[in-house]
Amino acid sequence: MNDAPGGRNLIIDLRSKAEYSAGHIKGAVNKKFEELPSWFESGIKPFEFGKIILVCDDGQLSCYTTSLLRLKGYGNVYAMRWGMSGWNRKLAEKGWLSGLSGKFESQLDTVTHYKPDPKSMPELKTGFSTGKEVSDARFAKLFADGTTGVFITADEVFRNPSNYFIINLERKDKYSDGHIPGSIRYKPDETLGVIDELATIPSDKTVVIYCSTGHTSAFATAYLRLFGYDARTLRYGNNSFMHNRMIAKREALSWLPFADDDINNFPLVK
Repeated sequence: MNDAPGGRNLIIDLRSKAEYSAGHIKGAVNKKFEELPSWFESGIKPFEFGKIILVCDDGQLSCYTTSLLRLKGYGNVYAMRWGMSGWNRKLAEKGWLSGLSGKFESQLDTVTHYKPDPKSMPELKTGFSTGKEVSDARFAKLFADGTTGVFITADEVFRNPSNYFIINLERKDKYSDGHIPGSIRYKPDETLGVIDELATIPSDKTVVIYCSTGHTSAFATAYLRLFGYDARTLRYGNNSFMHNRMIAKREALSWLPFADDDINNFPLVK
């Protein structure tokens, strides 16, 4: 842990015990996703830290977890971009470098698809009535459920995109240049916070959310799952199915393809 304005930094490593033991960031503590709520309540005093930084293999689980904890009120929680893949090359080979692909670039859609009319949102059958009681119950359930069903791969989605309600979280020009067939663009910084916009997302279908890296979509996935949607974030985002195209149009469209210059060679401790 390092000194920082407002207090020390705390690094929480969400990887498995075996992965953590094989090599981790100096000072990081190893915690399971499921045990974080009780640990934040009784194991530490979260607001004594300047930043609580979550790390995982590739930054996607830590983004999902950070989103939940921030929605719970812990505003000093952050996710480390690219995860341990950005920290050390050996770990990048098992993480981000293994997830890059351009295999579905020939199947991209350029047709603009529009949101359906608003309908009812999922019914949250918590047994409680007040907002705080309902939200506490939902947070408890999401952490207790673990991460099963949170992530989905490009192979699964492209096998039959019509099986899913697919949300694209990109700028309009990026969406227009090519997207997953049938996907609908939602503005990443605005629309999901509006009830009428949320109500356009069907509650009876699996929702797939994607962005360039899987980081922003992981945040949005946590938000939608809190409201009862069967939402999943696409592993590695656009990088998992159109990586070559992202590199070719990196400057023109400001894409974020994972690349060698995103990988550091920082030390690991055991």
